[in-house]
Amino acid sequence: MKSWRKAIVGTDATVSEAIAAIESGSIQVALVLDASSRLVGIVTDGDIRRGLLRGMQLSGLATEVMNRSAVSAPATLSREERLHLMRQKSIKQLPLLDGNGQLIGVETFDELIEAPHYPNPVLIMAGGLGERLGALTRERPKPMLNVGGRPLLETIIRNVVQQGFRNIFISVNYRAEMIVEHFGDGSAVGAAIQYVHEAERLGTAGALGLLPQRPELPVVVTNGDILTTINYGALLDFHNGTAAQATMAVREHKVHVPYGVVTASDGYLETIREKPTESWYVSAGIYVVGPTVFDHVERGVRIDMPSVLERVVANKGRVAVYPIREYWLDIGRMEDFEQAHAEFNEVFP
Repeated sequence: MKSWRKAIVGTDATVSEAIAAIESGSIQVALVLDASSRLVGIVTDGDIRRGLLRGMQLSGLATEVMNRSAVSAPATLSREERLHLMRQKSIKQLPLLDGNGQLIGVETFDELIEAPHYPNPVLIMAGGLGERLGALTRERPKPMLNVGGRPLLETIIRNVVQQGFRNIFISVNYRAEMIVEHFGDGSAVGAAIQYVHEAERLGTAGALGLLPQRPELPVVVTNGDILTTINYGALLDFHNGTAAQATMAVREHKVHVPYGVVTASDGYLETIREKPTESWYVSAGIYVVGPTVFDHVERGVRIDMPSVLERVVANKGRVAVYPIREYWLDIGRMEDFEQAHAEFNEVFP
């Protein structure tokens, strides 16, 4: 049984402390206990992200976002009974209680079965020119630039494979032969790689229309120039837990205005905000798209992912939003490339 004690927080814990407990623990949740060690609720990564979208502050109480109806079980249950209960309830963590209702352990679904494996396809968009990086991409595609001693695309693929995804498609266009020659069929990195060749560049979503057949499962889609420690499995689980046809990963972007910001009406001053920090959620270039989304992509026609998602919404579909707290860097400019080199060994040991 995995160590779970680092995941414990009290009823007075903040959301920030719950995040720290999730990250330092080994069971992917925070356990909220009262003074008598009785389970009050569970806080998941999804609970926190939904709370942040509602405007919840990190200084707020974790009890405001926790699940108060979390499933638990007597510690006397057999392995088979625990596994059956977890499958029945579609849960990955099962708190175990003694006869007095006190928490004495946590069973995890991953421990009860073999290592996680996701049959869902992953599509990596690697056909762009990377023109903003100038001479660096004159002879090679941006995803093949070395960061930390290996191609950026290799880091993305290794992360995906380590998280249980094996079925990988790579969309290629510019200098496609370099990518195909380096990765081949993917067996060297534990994957099964197929290539989607764009005869002409089709935007950030056009490659969806070139997949050999319409997927039956949701597809994880990521741009090929992103360094991130996102948990793709958690993203997929989040998507599957919604009624959405697609999910967009987003990142909070903050801008500090070094001046007093003035609002006026009819030529008269209303307010002055001194050096405010504005923030927005921006697309992180990572998505989950369900099978019905493919209805909005024509084969061989250029289209970007925002346009596809707008079509989904226009047709009364839903697109969920998944805030990223993990490390994330879009390598679009020279300064981003330099930052990736400086941080790589610390983020990807």
